[in-house]
Amino acid sequence: MLHVTIWNEFRHEKKLEDVRALYPNGMHATIGEYLGKDEELDITLAALDDPDQGLPPEVLNNTDVLIWWGHMVHHEVNDALVAAIRERVYLGKMGLIVLHSGHHSKVFRSVVGSTGNLSWGRNQKEIVWNINPTHPIAAGIPDHFCLESEELYAEPFYVGEPDETVFLSWFEGGFVMRSGLVFKRGAGKIFYFQPGHEECRSFYNEYVQRIIRNAVYYVKPTAPSFDIPN
Repeated sequence: MLHVTIWNEFRHEKKLEDVRALYPNGMHATIGEYLGKDEELDITLAALDDPDQGLPPEVLNNTDVLIWWGHMVHHEVNDALVAAIRERVYLGKMGLIVLHSGHHSKVFRSVVGSTGNLSWGRNQKEIVWNINPTHPIAAGIPDHFCLESEELYAEPFYVGEPDETVFLSWFEGGFVMRSGLVFKRGAGKIFYFQPGHEECRSFYNEYVQRIIRNAVYYVKPTAPSFDIPN
């Protein structure tokens, strides 16, 4: 049994009616509903306004894979929590999946070691190209699929050279984005996936859902974890 914790800032859904209509129980609940159909996955939902920002030690230390979505208030996430997440990933005790605007989260920037800066613009049609079809995260994904409306994220994406690039996206305005990237840090693995704007239906898309599920199994701890010597 893999213990998966889905962390969501969960502010847009409370403040914006159009987002609440799209994700009435939060984006993390929508992702969790799909992943929860897999009997091998034990799902925990967590949010910023929960006690201990949703990740008290008893939850974090029991998490095999952490999925992260944030946007409005990255600065409110405690630095001590970020450090604890980074340590678990680096020691191979936990895998990390960062979605959409989480590219600017403290967690992503700290764990990957980059600014996470990129270009962005209005919502538009996106075609996600599967450029690494033999990769485990790409299993069951066609050579491309379309998202009719998604927030434009575009290169340059200041994350350096990832260890693996799985997906590349084209937007109707002509921009491109490395939209599915794997980073290996210490004994842990991180997957960044670009779709997931709060105003769009991307988390209902069957291929987006499949990619997230594939990524859970890819980034999960597979090697003996390490401890920091005293």
